[in-house]
Parts: sequence; structure tokens; C-alpha cells
Amino acid sequence: MRLSPDEMIFWQYGFFKLNATIVFSWGVMLVLAVGSKLITRRLSMELERSRWQNLLEVVVTAIEKQIEEVGLSQPRKYLGFLGTLFLFVAMAALCTVIPGYQPPTGSLSTTAALALCVFVAVPLFGMEQRGLGAYLASYTKPAFIMLPFNIISEISRTLALAIRLFGNMMSGAMIIGILLSITPFIFPIVMTVLGLLTGMVQAYIFFILATVYIAAATRVRKPKPEPDAEPNP
Repeated sequence: MRLSPDEMIFWQYGFFKLNATIVFSWGVMLVLAVGSKLITRRLSMELERSRWQNLLEVVVTAIEKQIEEVGLSQPRKYLGFLGTLFLFVAMAALCTVIPGYQPPTGSLSTTAALALCVFVAVPLFGMEQRGLGAYLASYTKPAFIMLPFNIISEISRTLALAIRLFGNMMSGAMIIGILLSITPFIFPIVMTVLGLLTGMVQAYIFFILATVYIAAATRVRKPKPEPDAEPNP
């Protein structure tokens, strides 16, 4: 039983390896790219719309609403990045029904890459919204001594994002693999359905955490109004 798609090698030449993580990651990205192209090629503004367009609008509207509820006032600005993260993790989980497929999110290299995307996007969005000086100054709040602790916090939460997603996805695949080897086929099918649900939950959690981090980086703190001076008697 393979614990990670990294162990499934399709082609190797010296140090270069083409493993299942790379193949399935690009496969998921290809499915998302082709699917989005097919769905959006004939968008209609009329009342009669295709089922695929209705599905697309439901997904986009739901993602926008979640982004806005977290605290980002301009959800369209972050929709491309956060929506792509959610759809990639969700599609990687949904494809587990395909025989021989292993989710690329079951590899620490994939989850680390996703977490690094969030790590880079947070300061970029923060500097765009608040300005370079104001964003960098936030690392020294409330005192300059907090600078190393704030930097450690940025790094640690990135590691937590990667390890949390990797652990949850890998454990689900490992449990299904064990059950397939020791029990009949009916029970593992039920576990596979539960695994799909778990994958969707993990995609939602990863999306929400990334949104929260961006919201914290882009939040502009307004100075407190000074109290009116009391008139002298």
C-alpha cells in the first residue's frame, strides 16, 4: 500500500522522476482549465441558461459570499485566487472515485506548494490594500519587540496549513486502502463516500483559513476618535 502518490513512479531518468503527484496535479489542473473553458464559452444573459452556467453561478456566488462574510469588502478582487484554491483541493478530492487515482493533496509537496501560495499572496494583498510602509509597520505592533514573533507566526501558520491538509487527506486514503485489503468491497465504498465529504470539508477549511489570513493582512485600522473636551465650568 502506497502512503503517498510520490511513491508511484511512472517514469524515471536519473534524478528526474515523474510520479503520481505531478501527473495527477497537472491532470486536475487540466480538468479545471478545460471545464472552465467549456462552461464559459457560451454564457448567456437571458433568463434561459444552461445547467452548467447555473452551476457555475451558484459556485461563484457561494464563494463570493463566503469571502465577504469573512471580512473582505471586495470579494471579486480575491475571487480568482481563493476560488482557484478551493476548486483545486475540492476537485482533487472528488476525483478519488476514479480507479487508480490518488489525490495529489495526499503528498506533502503539493500541500506545501498550496500553503506557499497563501504565504506569498497574504503580503501581496496586504501591501496592495494598505501600502508597503503601513503593512510592514504592522509587524512591529503593538511594540517593536513583537517583530520576530510576528514573523514566526507567518511561517508557522504556513506550515500548519500544509501539514493539516496533508495529514487529513493522506489519512483518509490510507484508511480506505487498509479496509480494501481486509474487508469486502461494500464497506470501503461507504468509506470512499465519506472520504469525498472529508475532502470537500478540507477544501472549505483551507479556503476559509486563506481568506482569514488575507482579511487580516488587508484590514486597515482606523484611529480612535479623540473624546471631545469637556467645557470648563
